[in-house]
Amino acid sequence: MGKDTMTTLKGVGAGLVAGMMFGFVSSVMMSDSRRNKKKASKAINTVESILDGMQEIFR
Repeated sequence: MGKDTMTTLKGVGAGLVAGMMFGFVSSVMMSDSRRNKKKASKAINTVESILDGMQEIFR
């Protein structure tokens, strides 16, 4: 059961990261402002820390 849970979490994490990257690319394409790049970078870092926390919980 633990292995299935980790596989599911990895899939969810991959989906989140892919979504964040899509959002980042689309926001940069819409307007090339420094503020959008900074917000996207912060959002990506937040998602990474959430995924790291979930991995630690299930280890």
